Amino acid sequence: MAHPVVEPSRARNAATFSRATEPTTPPPPYDFHDAFSVVYTPETRLNPLPKAPDAVSSPGEISRTQSVTRPRSRTTPNLSIPHLREALHSLESKMASLLTERDLLESRLEQAVRMQSPIQRLPNELLASIFVIGVLDREEEDSLMLSTLMLVCRYWREVAVNTPMLWSRIVTGTNRSLERARMKLERSKSVPLHVCVDFSREGEHGTIRTESIMHALDLLRPAIWRWQTFHLTVPNRPQAHAALTRCKEPAPLLEVLSVRILHSMQEDHYSNPPLPLFDRHTPRLRSCSFTSFHFNWDLGLVSQLRVLKLGGYWNGFSPSIDVILGILRACPLLEELALRNMSDVDPESCALLEADPVEHDGFPDKFLRVNDMRTIQLPRLVKASFYYSGILRTRTILSLLSLPALERIELCFLDNVSSLIEHLRRQSLTSLPLHHLRIESSFFNELKLVRLLLRLPALVSLELVDVEDVSPNLLKGLSTPPVSHTWVCPKLTSLSLEGCTTLDWEALRSFVESRLPAQSRAFPRQLIPHNAVVTSTASASLRPSSSSRSSASEFAAHASILSHIPTTTPSNPTLMSLGWPQRLHSIDLTRCHQITKEMVQWLRMYVEDVKYETAQGVWGEHTLA
Repeated sequence: MAHPVVEPSRARNAATFSRATEPTTPPPPYDFHDAFSVVYTPETRLNPLPKAPDAVSSPGEISRTQSVTRPRSRTTPNLSIPHLREALHSLESKMASLLTERDLLESRLEQAVRMQSPIQRLPNELLASIFVIGVLDREEEDSLMLSTLMLVCRYWREVAVNTPMLWSRIVTGTNRSLERARMKLERSKSVPLHVCVDFSREGEHGTIRTESIMHALDLLRPAIWRWQTFHLTVPNRPQAHAALTRCKEPAPLLEVLSVRILHSMQEDHYSNPPLPLFDRHTPRLRSCSFTSFHFNWDLGLVSQLRVLKLGGYWNGFSPSIDVILGILRACPLLEELALRNMSDVDPESCALLEADPVEHDGFPDKFLRVNDMRTIQLPRLVKASFYYSGILRTRTILSLLSLPALERIELCFLDNVSSLIEHLRRQSLTSLPLHHLRIESSFFNELKLVRLLLRLPALVSLELVDVEDVSPNLLKGLSTPPVSHTWVCPKLTSLSLEGCTTLDWEALRSFVESRLPAQSRAFPRQLIPHNAVVTSTASASLRPSSSSRSSASEFAAHASILSHIPTTTPSNPTLMSLGWPQRLHSIDLTRCHQITKEMVQWLRMYVEDVKYETAQGVWGEHTLA
């Protein structure tokens, strides 16, 4: 078989033509990959070696071989390194621009998704109101809460910074930054301010310099017209007087004023108070609390008050009875009165009124004569506290007060309070809605106290702390009354007998048992259906009787009761109409060492909250006394 012969001239012409048609300029660098993709074809991978010289190929095969082998012989002098680097740089620029555009789109997408949240759709005013409630709803400044809110996001920070009410509480003092106070003054704009200057803690060198106090007041002085509350706490009187010299401008918005001097026992006769304070222009002042601050008892400062608290006045600085009565007459709408830590008046320097004999000790009660003996009407006074205020002063003042709305009274460290209890009983003949009575470290006639309690049907809490005159007869009087009598203090739910060591267990147990509801679920055997009908003839049988039933303490010893807080059935309207008392909810037996552990465990089955101090054993363990 004859093979076709290829003419050399035609082959040379084809090769020459292919070289002539090649471009004279180098291709772009990114086309270099395409050139190599032509070189490494499937045929070249299958036939990497050229055919033998003696083999005769067809023209198609010759052309394919030339097209495959030609790039191998091509040199790449024009594909230089700068061109390649420039191509890589252009690609990196494009990638960077694409990544930037991608980040922008992602941020827009995130913002769009975030705006779908309900918290992001709240108006700025509503969100600011929520911030104000969360930050200012507490008595003390909570700067951590405000800082946390500002770190949530940029939007919340802008809302917080542009809410002046959040920056209206300014506290300066020891270890407090004046720069932060200055920042709050700027951000609060023109809203009322709550200012507290507290230098109660000692500084780095153990003393508090007057210059630091003055710097704080100088910073706050231009905003006196915005003060709504002002609290000042300093170590001594000279520092207080120096600080108050900066308080000469009117304070039209001031409602609460408090000046507290820590070292109240320190006598100082060399510094005078800077009077008048605030140019005597405090039309909204409603609350004053002074501790050992001598303001010359200026009635222009303490008139038309709602709250008056005086304390820490000793020896020559203690106010006279006429001064206090004059202040009370200037405050007919007073709602709270507190007299604490005052030296009693000297009975030898005052005229005495007629004595009222006391039944239990035979000694007369002394009443001091005052300039104005008219009765002071305080129709809105709901809380009165007399804590070591002098028995002569307290007895004389209380005897001239009419308290038809009194709900809470505290008589503490007043020697003999029998006359005060008798005055409260006389007040109860007209109106005395007393809810809370506290007597601490004082003597009294127990019979007078029982007579007072008979007149207090609305009493809820009774506290007798460190009182030696409390006997078991008092608890017996609060227990089951005779059939023809009503219950004493039927609404009493809280009883405190802290430090009363003269009480015995039987009287306490009888008192607790007598106030248990008729359908008590403390014992499983005493369950009564809710639809049980209580008739008027069975009302006498509802009264607990020690002779008709076994002792609860004996039954509790073998009843296997595991409930710590017993549950009770809903209040029976029939029992309430019969005058059945409410169940005791809280009892405090702290420092009552005659009460044993078993007694406390029995009480906890019937009383929801039983307080009893724990004593430490030999090795420091906590055990019941």
